[in-house]
Amino acid sequence: MKHFVDGVHALAMTLRNGFRKPTTVEFPDVIRPRAERYRTTFSLLYDEQGDQLCIGCLQCERICPSEVIAIKAAGKKESPVTGKKRGYADDFVLDLAACIYCELCVQVCPVDAIVMTREPETPAFSREDLVLTMERLYANGKNRRRAWSDGTKLMAMQEAGRAAPPPKAVHHAKPTAVEKAPAAEKAPAVDKAPEPAKANEPAKAGEPAKAGEPAKAGEPAKAPEASAAPVTEAKP
Repeated sequence: MKHFVDGVHALAMTLRNGFRKPTTVEFPDVIRPRAERYRTTFSLLYDEQGDQLCIGCLQCERICPSEVIAIKAAGKKESPVTGKKRGYADDFVLDLAACIYCELCVQVCPVDAIVMTREPETPAFSREDLVLTMERLYANGKNRRRAWSDGTKLMAMQEAGRAAPPPKAVHHAKPTAVEKAPAAEKAPAVDKAPEPAKANEPAKAGEPAKAGEPAKAGEPAKAPEASAAPVTEAKP
């Protein structure tokens, strides 16, 4: 009986969810719209004349925290488009298997040669499919939409954030002695009560009682001693 009840509950759950709108899609057959700043892969770009923008400066390779970029610089050579000498890269390899998508390589590029696109992910069945060669990177720049920003825009956004520092907290200064003086003057004066007169203290043992002081019990009162007059000798 218990198994029958459990089967009915499971069937009811299946029928109830069968009429709901699905929350998942079949990827990559169905691709949902991505956010504007969504980043999935990289692209190398060309300039307006159709020449490669990458100059082989190796800055993106040095700054990469995951060390997934490997570049072989070709040095300066004559451009086939403009005829001027400039730097080039013979090889450019980027491994997406270990990339952390920090976008530091995009920010550090001095000529905005590398960007991150917001195209959906491409499923891969082997690690070799996640390695972007130089040909695949330039193909991404031609066949796919560019990202929402490049290195110049990202650096400008950072500089704008640094230009407006947060307001500092205002600390109220303590009042000085000069400011405290008026407050002390406004305080009402308090008249001190006169202190009560002290009673005559008794004389100590072995000392004659002073004038105006009573003698101790058991001791005769002593008369005050008269001061002796100075004696002068008569001359013969």
